[in-house]
This record gives sequence, structure tokens and C-alpha cells, in this order.
Amino acid sequence: MTVVRSPATALELPPPRPAIRRLGSTRRFMHHNRLVVLVLGVNAGFLAHAITAGWWADPHSLSAMVVANVTLAALVRQQYVINLFFRLATSVSARRPLAVRRVLGKVYHFGGLHVGGAVAATTWFALLAGVMTVRPAGLLALTYAILVLLVAMVIFALPPLRTRFHNVFEVVHRLGGWTVLVLFWAHSLLSAAPQAAIWALAAVTLSIALPWLRLRRVPVRISRPSSHVALLEFDYGVTPFAGSSTAVSRNPLVEWHSFANVPTPGRNGFRLTVSRAGDWTGSLIDDAPSHLWVKGIPTAGVGNIDKLFTRVVWVATGSGIGPCLPHLLARDTPSRLVWSTRHPRKTYGGELVAEILAAQPDAIVWDTDADGKPDLLALAYRAYAEFGAEAVICISNKKTTWHIVEQLEMRGIPAYGAIWDS
Repeated sequence: MTVVRSPATALELPPPRPAIRRLGSTRRFMHHNRLVVLVLGVNAGFLAHAITAGWWADPHSLSAMVVANVTLAALVRQQYVINLFFRLATSVSARRPLAVRRVLGKVYHFGGLHVGGAVAATTWFALLAGVMTVRPAGLLALTYAILVLLVAMVIFALPPLRTRFHNVFEVVHRLGGWTVLVLFWAHSLLSAAPQAAIWALAAVTLSIALPWLRLRRVPVRISRPSSHVALLEFDYGVTPFAGSSTAVSRNPLVEWHSFANVPTPGRNGFRLTVSRAGDWTGSLIDDAPSHLWVKGIPTAGVGNIDKLFTRVVWVATGSGIGPCLPHLLARDTPSRLVWSTRHPRKTYGGELVAEILAAQPDAIVWDTDADGKPDLLALAYRAYAEFGAEAVICISNKKTTWHIVEQLEMRGIPAYGAIWDS
């Protein structure tokens, strides 16, 4: 058997479905955005009721709406809640209709609830600030300080700004969020907020604090099969489940990066595959630290949805093989791999490539150094059709992932991949 194979042919793609049927497959109408609209729509209904019922100027009622939306926005980002979402969604039997399972596979779009809740909370708080202009100066100053921070967090979370100024977004979101939480407590106590609001605020505080209560600095072994890739090995008493991710940092107050965990069946600990994709990853590869910070618990990601299907095709480019590998090794769901990367052995090391091919002897592995850039969409469809798969999961960069997922879904094929919503 040739170790790395580059297929020369690909099956012809079927035509896209009629325009009306494929409308829901486009990014603009993806489930994440639908959830945003749902949350904002529910809040619009409450606002209409507030206007007609006359409680739009009642500070306590407005505060309740703010707290309700803040609670929603915070809890859906909590790691235990995220794992619960995935556990519930993937508990459905693969014998259920594919139409049901393909919708449940979109569970990772839950970030739409976070976005909708955050925007709604900011809007309600702006209305509250306007109503409180006749309040004491101290309380009014506190109100507008919170409003400024909320608006700043929303602005820097807008996709264009978040992408261009990602480090600023992280600092504003983290430090601004903590500051807002403290100010919310002061505001609630000074304004004599209802007991229910205090309990909700306590739940939000606990939710935010939990991952940080598990903050620890742990040893790491780093090997570099090439100047492009680092393989991080951890063994500090945690063996995460397949499909989870771990957040690591060199400076816990400034910058965190999440990577897919690669546990090896029968062994303790786990690995992370890190490729050079910016200043932080480049520094990690060039100046390998002996310790890194980790926080929280292993958290479920998009790969966990493979449990919903009888057969799955994994499409990966470069170090995207990392999130795929634990599922390929576990072999819980029959799968076929399509992997496009620069010289696999030279870039990732012979041991890792051998491990991949042992789990996937029929994998389509495309060496871009030898054969140039492939038509990844055509290769994905070929694997899907020949393997008789029910779904395709793509782990790649944003442009490639969105292209593969959108084009396959426009043809009625269940397809999944990260949506970069946070």
C-alpha cells in the first residue's frame, strides 16, 4: 500500500437544490443566526408588551429583563452547560430519521443564544439608563459606566472587528465582562433589585468563576516534527473524552487558545496539535515552554456530533487532523478520512502519520507539496458517496470550512464545521 495517496479522479457533484430549498443552507440563514433572531424576537415581544402594559418605565421590570438576558448569555457559554447541550443532542439514537438528526447536529450553533442574549441585554439596559436619568448621581454614573462597557463589548464582538483586533476583543470581553459583573452587583444592591434578580446574578457569577477555579499551571512536553507544527503532550491527571477541547495560555489574564484534545485509547493524558497560524502559535513552536496554564474542563466541540450518524466522512486540512484524530482512533462511528496537507510525514512526523493510517487505511491523503491544491469539495463528495456516509464534518480554516459545508448542504448533504462565532 502506498502510504500517502493522491486520487486522480473525483465523482461529479450533483447540482444544487432549487433556490428556495437551499436558502436555509447559506451562512446568512444558518442556525446560529436563526437563534439570534429567535432571542431578539422574544425580547421584541416583551418590549411590545411593556409599551402596551405601561411597565416600560419601571426600573425593576427593566432590570429583570436585563438580568434574564445576561443570565442566558453567560450560561450558554459555561463549559458544563455546553457539555450538557452536546450530551442531550447526541443522545438520540442513530435509528431516528436523518431529518431529525441532521438538525440536532447543529447543536454547536448555540452561540446564537449568547449573541442574542447579549444584544438584548444591552438594549434593555440602554432603556433602563434613559429611565434612570432622574436617579441619584452616584447610581446614574454607575448605570452609564455599565452601559458604556456593554456597548464596547458588543462592538468589539462584531465579526469584522473581532477578526481584525482579536486580542483586543479578548481583553475587552474578559476584563470588561468581569468589570460589568462587579458593577452589576453594586447597581443591584444600590437600586434594591428584587430577590430573583440577585439569585440570577449569583448564578451568573458562579458560572463565570467555575472555569477559573480550576485554573492550574501544568507541565507540558513539546516535540516539533517540523518548523510548522508542535505536538504538545500533557499528563496531569486528566484524560479528556474524544471530541473535547482544552484552553491553554502562557499568560492567563491576556490570551487563551483552545485546541482539540487527542487522547490515545488505553493511555492516560492527551495531546494537542498546534500549527503555526499567528504570533502566539509561532512563539509556542519556536520557544517551547516547560509549563502552560489550563482552565476549566474538557469541553465538547463540533466533532462530537459524529455519534448522531451511522457513517461519517471527516475532511481536514493541515493540523485540522488533530480534532479528527481522537474520533478516528476511538472508531465509535465508522468513518472515512479526507486529509489535505503539506508533505504529511515531513510536517507532522512519521509516527503520527503511521497512527492515522493504521486507523484509516483507506484514507484519501492529498500531499499538496507533490500534487498542488486539490478540489477538496469534489474529494469530500467522492468519499461521501463511495463510503455511503450520512454526514460530512469539515475541520479546516474559515474559508474552506464554510465553502465545503455550504456547497454540500446546498445539495442536501448534511455537513458541519466550525462557524467562528466567538
